[in-house]
Amino acid sequence: MSTESQHKKTDFRFFHRLRVRWAEVDMQKIVFNAHYLMYFDTAIADYWRALALPYEEAMHALGGDLYVRKATIEFNASARVDDMLDVAMKCVRVGNSSIVFHGGLFRGEELLVSCELVYVFADPATQTSKPVPPLLREIFTAYEAGETVREVATGSWAQLGEGAGAVRRSVFIEEQRIPKELEWDEHDETAVHAVARNRLGQVIATGRLIADADGLSRIGRMAVHRTLRGGGHGAAVLRALEAAAKARGDREVALHAQRSAVDFYTRLGYLPHGEPFEEAAIAHIEMRRKL
Repeated sequence: MSTESQHKKTDFRFFHRLRVRWAEVDMQKIVFNAHYLMYFDTAIADYWRALALPYEEAMHALGGDLYVRKATIEFNASARVDDMLDVAMKCVRVGNSSIVFHGGLFRGEELLVSCELVYVFADPATQTSKPVPPLLREIFTAYEAGETVREVATGSWAQLGEGAGAVRRSVFIEEQRIPKELEWDEHDETAVHAVARNRLGQVIATGRLIADADGLSRIGRMAVHRTLRGGGHGAAVLRALEAAAKARGDREVALHAQRSAVDFYTRLGYLPHGEPFEEAAIAHIEMRRKL
């Protein structure tokens, strides 16, 4: 492998963290060699999430798919059971139809294993190579340069309802099995809606803001694409809605948090208000935040 792949940890901006499990090591408690490729492959999947791209939908929109052409690994030292490792990935080159990634497996600052992965963008029906779409090139360049991979817009249902509705339908009706008659209501027409889009223009998160009482707004219908949760997209939508509430003079925002999302809202400054309750057969609690 070329020495250019022997990066320092500071050369990367994307990291996937994992702990070595007992099932991945031999009698000497050293990781089996084959597992290192699995670590890098898992990191590549999370790299796509960092680009705010739901892989299957993004590839469909781009008219192709990615196939591994070559995978090269260079070993410097072994990982051991219970090590906490950082798997770093970096897109280093986009050719006509190829995309090259360099990776590093780090224990602290120590580089244990390096890799080079070469993918080919191809027609999924024939698996024949085709040029990498210019927009995908731009997404790689922007991400590695530290630019944002999403934008958040606020507006009316007439402006944003199609994209917002698609995410809500996927999350609430299909995934959480909330009856559709409970999902759509009269507030959509008067609410301020927010949608987060990736650089392909796909809506990946949404929420809405309605007036609840004097000086109080209520945020609701917060939904993030299933494969992109944990990427900060929900937080970006929430902050956009808070900004809209503050701009119209509200002093406080409230929301009904599903119990599984309480920690998420707590990290963003929300505090429980009142007693837990059920809504659409799902446990909730009201939370509020001063603006």
